[in-house]
Amino acid sequence: MGTKRLVLREPEARDRAAFIELLASPEVHTYLGGPRPREVLERELPGVPEPWPGSFAVDLDGEMIGQILLRRAREHSRPAAAGRVDLGYMILPRAWVLGYAAEACAAALDWFDGVLPGEAAVLHTQTANIGSMRLAAKLGFTEVERFRAWDAEQWLGLRAPATLSD
Repeated sequence: MGTKRLVLREPEARDRAAFIELLASPEVHTYLGGPRPREVLERELPGVPEPWPGSFAVDLDGEMIGQILLRRAREHSRPAAAGRVDLGYMILPRAWVLGYAAEACAAALDWFDGVLPGEAAVLHTQTANIGSMRLAAKLGFTEVERFRAWDAEQWLGLRAPATLSD
């Protein structure tokens, strides 16, 4: 699946270095609980990622620049999110501010609408993450609630299900 500039595909063994870079990046993890130590990632990250529906490598000109995740929210999450599909994304800092996150997330949501028509999606972010808040609004997520968790104010948004006329 793709957009004008990006390809969303299953993660592959060649993406391992990019995954380590994403997970170890202090910039990427400013609002995600902090980076993981690179040496631990080098040791523990599998050579070939386990494929599963809703996990996409964001590919720009043959190189992974990020990841999109669409996964079912756990039952112990916020009541408004429990059981819904949660959109998550990480983009390498060198690819920020170029519209890639919005483009990739919109493509992933189009895929989601085709695979699970009639289902709403949710997105969590910290209210301090202005870029993520802006992206959520651009993608059509509207605020359901704000709450305090992980020592920060969190935001939960809901994107209404696509309809047949969409």
